[in-house]
Amino acid sequence: MLAALIIVFREVFEAGLIVGIVLAVTSSVPNRNRWIGGGVLAGVLAACLVAAFAGALSQLFAGMGQELFNASILCIAVVMLTWHNVWMAHHGREMAGELRAVGQAVADGTKSLLALAVVVGVAVLREGSEVALFLYGVAASEGGSALSLALGGLLGLALGVGVCLLTYFGLMRIPPKALFATTTALITLLAAGMAAQAVAFLERANWLNSLDTVVWDSAWLLPETSIAGRTMHTLIGYTDQPTEMQLLVYVAVLIATFMLMRFAGSQPAKPAPAVG
Repeated sequence: MLAALIIVFREVFEAGLIVGIVLAVTSSVPNRNRWIGGGVLAGVLAACLVAAFAGALSQLFAGMGQELFNASILCIAVVMLTWHNVWMAHHGREMAGELRAVGQAVADGTKSLLALAVVVGVAVLREGSEVALFLYGVAASEGGSALSLALGGLLGLALGVGVCLLTYFGLMRIPPKALFATTTALITLLAAGMAAQAVAFLERANWLNSLDTVVWDSAWLLPETSIAGRTMHTLIGYTDQPTEMQLLVYVAVLIATFMLMRFAGSQPAKPAPAVG
């Protein structure tokens, strides 16, 4: 039971941080609950499908199927998060402007909501599939009744949802003028961190061997397995033993996002149609 609680809490905790940030980002956008809720539901359904084929997935590609699967969906999330930030750099001012511009803002906002819904979906899919595989391993190695596993899982789920709510309400206490800059920075760091995590999965699967020297070991100061370490891992991609390639990709995503946002922000937005 305790193992199930810890496993489910850890994975829901990581997904919950991302969902909380996305909810804060879209707090003023109409119909955001429908899009984000749809992303969560799609992620849960996809995770259930992955769970049904957990054994087969883990055995693919010489036993590295889960690592390659995780790397793939992390790459999708990086693209979607970067797309959202670039879109906001181009349209953010009109979304935050006067109500007469709301028609075009909502129409364009749907595109951004789609990107964030995909991010939420793949985050839930990734963590949900890992829950399925980890619980499968716990059941196989430690035994235990299905009831104790289910009870531990439900407790972990409740704690993880609590983290999501705390993240959301914590961000919503930030003054509106600072919220855009704060969430933009968080999403940029999320994308860079996910890109570095994708590199780690590819290195673990021996699909990426270049620049694999560990740069430092900070496990003595902040272990990645601790609560604080997992929080930093999710928010900014922290790892206590990063490789040169992970750092290179992390910095490259930050620079690319910054440059794309500057370019998009310098382009004039299309005038919004008048709302009658």
